[in-house]
Amino acid sequence: MLETTIAAIRPADETAMAAARELHGRLTKPAGSLGALEDLSVRLAGLAGACPPPLPEPAAVAIFAGDHGVHAQGVSPWPQEVTAQMIGNFLAGGAVVNAFARQAGASVTVVDVGVATPLSAGPVPDPTVLDAAAPAPAVLDPAVPRLVVASVRRGTRDLAVTAALTRDEALAAVQTGIRIADELIDAGARILLTGDMGIGNTTPAAALIAVFTGVDALDATGRGTGVDDPTYAHKVGVVRAALARHAPDPTDPLGVLAAVGGLEHAALAGLILGAAARRTPVLLDGVIAVSAALAAAAFAPDAVGAMVAGHRSAEPGATVALRHLGLEPLVDLGLRLGEGTGALLALPVVTGAVRVLHEVATFDSAGVAEK
Repeated sequence: MLETTIAAIRPADETAMAAARELHGRLTKPAGSLGALEDLSVRLAGLAGACPPPLPEPAAVAIFAGDHGVHAQGVSPWPQEVTAQMIGNFLAGGAVVNAFARQAGASVTVVDVGVATPLSAGPVPDPTVLDAAAPAPAVLDPAVPRLVVASVRRGTRDLAVTAALTRDEALAAVQTGIRIADELIDAGARILLTGDMGIGNTTPAAALIAVFTGVDALDATGRGTGVDDPTYAHKVGVVRAALARHAPDPTDPLGVLAAVGGLEHAALAGLILGAAARRTPVLLDGVIAVSAALAAAAFAPDAVGAMVAGHRSAEPGATVALRHLGLEPLVDLGLRLGEGTGALLALPVVTGAVRVLHEVATFDSAGVAEK
């Protein structure tokens, strides 16, 4: 599945991009007056191979959840059980991501790809629970969050001690992400939004960013949920030691994900690859998403053409990763929540960029004189 997905990813369509630029020049506005929105709409035309590109509606958020053995190193003050508890909150509609998704009319799919605590022990509402073999929904329902149980293993191993995953486990998680992308697109989604949940997941994210960009662990590592100075210094040391122990090769993205990644990071990389293969845009959330995006780009450089940076996370590694990918975030609000919240706030900007090409009159059609 991974090989065929990568093979389906193609460069942007230059003819469609040229048509979008030409159309912008004829619309009833000064040339270039919409700034980054014009560049974004041109990129999306290139991805779709059409001008104008399809409106990014409906939208689907995919929240991949997993736990991390490195939690044992004291890199987060939060108990690991919070991951499963927050899944219950997502499914009950009580999290920030749910509030923002309702505002945007986006569906929410939660994927247990590696949660340590059995979900049966937490407050998980019943009717939404589907196993990995269950049929995909025929239609996305923004009113009903959905859970897919596709656990590869109950959390990763401790990357400070050994490889977090085997190559087979990392591959299984990537392929889960590809399958979820296909399911959501087949159900009608025209844009996918990345979400994540996993206590301790900024530590593997920092390790991934350091590997793929070549920066020092200090520049890739942030405070996550807000750790104090001693814990932050310890966290940087854990990342630096893990990189020295495993010496992951950035030209082997599956090996990098296995050595220092998380199951949700690997699945998010798969989601991005799956969307790129289907020429569907992916709106990236915060530092977890962009660390996964680096892995996706290492698998298939042209996958960057499907990526839209939703926001600039307060985590320093996110800016490092976005710079490496050549992406400019649409909003910068100092967010560091995750879940897909920043991507949802940026969604209307993406929709507006495309709607301009669909609905704004040209000078000729409107009878407006040009300069």
